[in-house]
Amino acid sequence: MAPAAITLAAEAPKLSAANTGFMLICSALVMLMTPGLAFFYGGMVRVKSTLNMLMMSFISLGIVTILWVLYGFSLAFGTDKGSLIGWDGDFVGLSGIGLTQLWDGYTIPVYVFAVFQLMFAIITPALISGALADRVKFTAWALFITLWATIVYFPVAHWVWGTGGWAFDLGVIDFAGGTAVHINAGAAALGVILVIGKRAGFKKDPMRPHSLPWTMLGAGLLWFGWFGFNAGSWLGNNDGVGALMFVNTQVATAAAMLAWLVYEKLRHGAFTSLGAASGAVAGLVAITPSGGAISPLGAIAVGAIAGVLCAMAVGLKYKFGYDDSLDVVGVHLVGGIAGSLLIGFFATGGGQSDAAGLFYGGGLSQFWKQCAGVGGVLAYSLVVSAILAFLIDKTMGMRVSEDDEVAGIDQVEHAETAYDFSGAGGGTAARAPQPAPSATTAPNTKKVDA
Repeated sequence: MAPAAITLAAEAPKLSAANTGFMLICSALVMLMTPGLAFFYGGMVRVKSTLNMLMMSFISLGIVTILWVLYGFSLAFGTDKGSLIGWDGDFVGLSGIGLTQLWDGYTIPVYVFAVFQLMFAIITPALISGALADRVKFTAWALFITLWATIVYFPVAHWVWGTGGWAFDLGVIDFAGGTAVHINAGAAALGVILVIGKRAGFKKDPMRPHSLPWTMLGAGLLWFGWFGFNAGSWLGNNDGVGALMFVNTQVATAAAMLAWLVYEKLRHGAFTSLGAASGAVAGLVAITPSGGAISPLGAIAVGAIAGVLCAMAVGLKYKFGYDDSLDVVGVHLVGGIAGSLLIGFFATGGGQSDAAGLFYGGGLSQFWKQCAGVGGVLAYSLVVSAILAFLIDKTMGMRVSEDDEVAGIDQVEHAETAYDFSGAGGGTAARAPQPAPSATTAPNTKKVDA
């Protein structure tokens, strides 16, 4: 056999059982993030909205999975069409893919790559739901997910990660989804809430989290699953970049949590569990685009900067009057922007690519590329999401009625409640007649935040 043929045969990728198994585990970890997100958001809403918040995340598991199989994978990762969208007939219905057919240039099957990317597609619209708590019809939300995934997420995923996509070709660095996932979802959340308006009682009624333990559990599940989200995005373990990303994920998250808590203590006088959970998520968001390009010391800087910026940003809704119920804009949009742009300063040139940032002798070239990616995704998602929300609102109605909102969206939309209090208490004391409360002993019901 000719030497050239021998060389080509030696260089041809072969299916790696190790990388395949690793990526299947990472896919499962990313899937776990969506239920984790449901708990994170579910604990932050009032009792009467708990199940609706859980369902807004869970329904994405169903809808986006089917869309991905039918045409989503083809639109996102098929052959490029004009740098804006992909298409490949073999990917439609995942019907033309060979059992051991490898993803181009890698050692994992196409099926494995497709299911890994599916989990990203599922969680991205679920992220938006936190901004819309308490007030959106479930049918309208399901329709919005369907349209948004098709018109916004699938094209943006192609721009950022698909061969031939304009951001991909420009050299925008987004290791695991700072633009395609977090800026995309955060901008969409802002677009929708500007259309549908505020919750009844916004700025007037207390809207405290009903279960901070739930929120802490959700944050822990997100942190755990994020290792698959981030480290798995290198699609293998052959060169150490995935290991760098794993380390930086832990480091940046820790730094962001600490930075948020310090800011919170200085600004508000307390270290809160909600601040710890939110700070951790802010760090996870910021390191997602940047962790493969920076050092662990850079990860500390990125996490700390994002923690402070996001902590500052969550109060903007009160200043500017938009009702971002669970701070999707403040954490995911701001954190995604921070993590994406800081690549232009902290990229070492020795990680996922040789592109170096300003602090490592690379000038501002990469920073301007990052600005283009951030600006393009933000503008497209914001505008299109607002249009979709407007059209749904004018046709079938996006919101429940104010009476239904006040009464509780769980009972109205799902005919269930998260907690059954009918069996609470018991015993002789509970069954004995109780004297009517006097004016001095009557409970202050205005403080009850159900």
